[in-house]
Amino acid sequence: MKKILPIFIPLSLLVVWFMHGSDLQNQINYQEGDLQPSALQRKVESKVFEILSNYHYRKVPVNDSLSSKIFDSYIKQLDPNKVFFLEEDINDIEKYRFAIDEALNLGDLTPAFQIYNVYQKRMKARYAFITAQLDKPTDFTVDETYQPNREKATWAKSEAELDDFWRKDLKRQLLDWKIGGKADTTSVRELKERYKRTEKYMAKTKSEDVFQVFMNAYTESIDPHTTYMIPKAAEEFNKDMSQSFEGIGATLRLEGDYVSIVDLVPGGPAYRRKQVNPKDRIVSVAQGEDGKFVDIIGWFTDDAVKLIRGPKGTVVRLKILPASGVTGSPTTEVRIVREKIKLEEQTAKKEILFQKQGDKTIKIGLITIPMFYRDFEGARNNEAGFKSTSADVRKFLVEFKKEGIDALLIDLRNNGGGSLIEAIDLTGLFITSGPVVQRKESTGQITQENDENPELVYDGPMAVLINRFSASASEIFAGAIQDYQRGIIVGEQSFGKGTVQSVLDLSRFVRSEKENPGVLKITLEKFYRITGSSTQHKGVSPDFALPSAFSAEEFGESSQPSALPWDMIRSTTFTKTGKVNPATVKTLQVAFQNRLKTKPELLKLKEDLERWKKLKETNSIALQYDKRKKELDDQKKKPDETTAVMEAMAGEAATDVDGKKAESKEKDKHAKDTYLKETQQIIADWLKGPMASVKPVAKK
Repeated sequence: MKKILPIFIPLSLLVVWFMHGSDLQNQINYQEGDLQPSALQRKVESKVFEILSNYHYRKVPVNDSLSSKIFDSYIKQLDPNKVFFLEEDINDIEKYRFAIDEALNLGDLTPAFQIYNVYQKRMKARYAFITAQLDKPTDFTVDETYQPNREKATWAKSEAELDDFWRKDLKRQLLDWKIGGKADTTSVRELKERYKRTEKYMAKTKSEDVFQVFMNAYTESIDPHTTYMIPKAAEEFNKDMSQSFEGIGATLRLEGDYVSIVDLVPGGPAYRRKQVNPKDRIVSVAQGEDGKFVDIIGWFTDDAVKLIRGPKGTVVRLKILPASGVTGSPTTEVRIVREKIKLEEQTAKKEILFQKQGDKTIKIGLITIPMFYRDFEGARNNEAGFKSTSADVRKFLVEFKKEGIDALLIDLRNNGGGSLIEAIDLTGLFITSGPVVQRKESTGQITQENDENPELVYDGPMAVLINRFSASASEIFAGAIQDYQRGIIVGEQSFGKGTVQSVLDLSRFVRSEKENPGVLKITLEKFYRITGSSTQHKGVSPDFALPSAFSAEEFGESSQPSALPWDMIRSTTFTKTGKVNPATVKTLQVAFQNRLKTKPELLKLKEDLERWKKLKETNSIALQYDKRKKELDDQKKKPDETTAVMEAMAGEAATDVDGKKAESKEKDKHAKDTYLKETQQIIADWLKGPMASVKPVAKK
């Protein structure tokens, strides 16, 4: 959730001020070809330091401990796979490990740029090696292996050791092309062209690019949602936050050498294709039906976006390396028709599901909410019937009542949040009145957000379906429904984002006639459930946990080392509805646990998940022709674990190549949606048994 920075930031921060240089900064002599920081960047660094030190929710001591974290983060962002720096480089730049904290306060960017310039020299040396290596013949009969993932490897002790890794990496690429039928001479020529393009591209790196990488190493060491953006990055951020843009509907970020998918716009082209998922990596991009693929490995995100984004109705083709695949795994080509992505159109939808229950059929009203939207301008102007999540759902509930549904299911899978007001108002449709969420500022002040409307629009049985990518406002709603014992929660543990950010234009604080200082997204508050438990880190735990592909160590807030911790504050006073109680859940768990062990669809999902997890752990590729060919053939024979897993947990039916809804060969378009099917069965079990009559209990 975004909001305006509170006015308690003193006006003294707006005063134009002058920088102090450190002794270290004055002693450094930059060599020809080195990138250097600008005077404005020094001012921005010092001002960001001042703002974060005083107004960030987490009051992190600026000391050697933070300095060390920033150092490690910066090195990892530059060289995550340990394929450029040598051990001697790391030993040499270790002198900066405990100097960054002092440098930050002084606007001294010496450590950042000196480290980057060492990195830049190593990159140039690598490209020279690649050119020379590709001029040599490659022997594909030698029986050797290659480990693509070097995250846990130690730094190479010599150039010869690093040369061996790069030789094998080049051999692996040439071998895969050879097995695919491409001539050796063509493969060598194309690989040379790929690295020449990458080298030329990296040579265009500017000091502002280095500055952003370093500043994000700093901000993300405090918390993963605090980010500094240089002007061009801020421009892309504003486009993504505006009401419409043309493209595939995905947020991208550079992670290592790959442009990776961060998240997908609900209802957008990439979201509906169901072939692109968070953490997937885009290897290359092609325009139209027959355009040549352009390799974007190593590109900056904003340049990759320029290739991917385009006029609506046009086609872009992506080669995707799935999140589950290691380097060297086969890529998947995805064809997407670009659209005008109108965020205000990603609205709630309804339908009726029919579920067999013995000799009769029950009707379940399904409402899918991809995001919490609200027409704020319409609300400010008191426009009648302005667009909002709660208004649309209210209308659906009235229609469901006329249609005679037996139960309600709210699907919040992949809903990353949105308007806090809408999360509160939506909760209010299912309770008479009362608190919905608590907010705590860095000062310790706690405020309570309440549903003040006593109207109860729907009081029947209800379930909420969540997954690992249900976050923020979704977690507030699901948590409130659970705390009020108003409905059952099914699915996966949610994301765990319980923090509030504000976007701050730094031009308010750093004056410059020629350059834009950029923007700072800063964390200012935390959310807490009405029980006092934070949604941060832990998220919402479902009453009925389905098999999950996403571990807390890899996905969600808890996967971020700098994530703010879970904690508790005092509970509010609220009255539980008693619609769902521990006895009800315990009774339903018996049949649910039995299905987990016996139901074919759930067993298959668990098997697919196990294969998917093992595939991700693979870190050895054969470099001998026959063995590598067998590896690739075996992968083709196996079921596509990624597709199977995503289909089972996806939620919405995929679209065809023209962006239209795909026609399912089966009567039930949700047939492969294992999560939805199991939730329907839990609801059916619930309706079959006697409803527990529990009097409302006042919670103090």
